[in-house]
Amino acid sequence: MSGFFPSLETFAKGTLATAATLSTLGIGLVYYGQNYLIYPSAFPPGSRIDVAAPSDFELPYEALELKTSDDITLRCYMLPQRKEIGYGEAFIDIPPDMTEEQFIASRPTVMMFHGNGGNLGHRIPLAGIFFKRMRCNVLMMCYRGYGHSEGSPSEKGLRIDAQTGLDYITSHPILKQTPIILYGQSIGGAVAIDLASRNPDKITALVLENTFTSLPSLVPHALPVLGPFAFLCHQKWDSASKIPLIPPTTPILMLSGARDEIVPREHMRVLWEAVAKRGERKKINGSEYKVGLERAKYMEFEYGGHNDTCTQPGYWSAVSEFIASLRSHVLEKQRVSSSSSSSSSSSKASL
Repeated sequence: MSGFFPSLETFAKGTLATAATLSTLGIGLVYYGQNYLIYPSAFPPGSRIDVAAPSDFELPYEALELKTSDDITLRCYMLPQRKEIGYGEAFIDIPPDMTEEQFIASRPTVMMFHGNGGNLGHRIPLAGIFFKRMRCNVLMMCYRGYGHSEGSPSEKGLRIDAQTGLDYITSHPILKQTPIILYGQSIGGAVAIDLASRNPDKITALVLENTFTSLPSLVPHALPVLGPFAFLCHQKWDSASKIPLIPPTTPILMLSGARDEIVPREHMRVLWEAVAKRGERKKINGSEYKVGLERAKYMEFEYGGHNDTCTQPGYWSAVSEFIASLRSHVLEKQRVSSSSSSSSSSSKASL
């Protein structure tokens, strides 16, 4: 019998070797396979094949193909405003002699960055609210590896995709005249924050919903079994460190679901603290001012989960009011810019 059963020492060594092998395999899967967990672009099933079009919802649109700097084709949707659509907020008064192009240029442009599941087609009803109710131009971004876009998703890739979309707007003969608002849900919020931090002078405002401080800090909650390996997460999306790079004069609306089962509301609260710090008192010409905080707002929805916060009562009213309030902000920004240009011209003339 003693020759049949392995010794305790042999058993222990075998167990240790097996554990080490499984641990190494597990760590390898976590490190190299995390993109499949973070960017489940094929979920729900069919998301890489079946992509709804705005026309399915009776919305006019342009099928837009954007080529990125690393030669990836993104297939997005552009919904430019139209004078004759006949709906929207009552405050919009369209002069009869205003051309279609002038009307488009007079309205804000919303860049939509969706969450990590599904495709842009699933978010068309949300785009419709921006388009119909708020009369915004809407650019629905489709990340690489999502929907019908080429490539595979990654943090580096999505950052390039977002910049490609912004460059399209800022180089467009009509859209470049419009205020640009970034709307991001979940990981889309991280994409929006990153883009704004790298283009502080081009972004007018941000609307952020249920996003996180960073992916490594989210792992222990979203994937508890992988919590001990959070340090291996190479997809950082470190929004907490990028918020301070966004000017305090850039308005930000933060919308949090108190019952979010994926991103704990504490993440949004930490980001809100970072946003609020942009409004700390600063001395300007000898006087103290609270800069920026009055242009930021945080709202928490008691019954909001990760995927249904946008259906909660008061959500879209808050977004609509926020966007309507940007008109005075844009006019002030244009006045300051004009004043600065005049001062610069005067200085050059005096020289």
